[in-house]
Amino acid sequence: MTQTRSRPHYELQGATQAFQHDHETLNAEAQAAARAVVNLLAKWNLTDPQSCILLGGISLRSFARWKTGDFGRIQRDLQTRLSILLGIHESLRIIFREANRAYAWIAAPNAAFGGSSGRDVMLAGEISDLARVRDYLDAERGGW
Repeated sequence: MTQTRSRPHYELQGATQAFQHDHETLNAEAQAAARAVVNLLAKWNLTDPQSCILLGGISLRSFARWKTGDFGRIQRDLQTRLSILLGIHESLRIIFREANRAYAWIAAPNAAFGGSSGRDVMLAGEISDLARVRDYLDAERGGW
């Protein structure tokens, strides 16, 4: 009969505490990103329904709570969307020195998107649509 050694209880307890701390930290970071994105969507002149589409179809009620700073837990899919939207903003701010030009670019027709705007592409609603706009802008600004 083979004996298996179990880890001392305190090691498992420490790992559980570390995981909970990391989860709390990640959610706090996601909430900070959400605050920034709420402001960004307003600067892009998106309606609340349009904003909800970019955020993965969250309800208008949830978005109204977001605008007051009540984010709750932000799931991984939504964290990915927040990251992509902030990446789009970052690329636009690198490409355009004037903030207003960067914000206006979102609604302007673009030959790279067949005459559609970046906003139109993103409003198709999939993460891949957001990523398409970000990838285009990253290529325009010279990548990393």
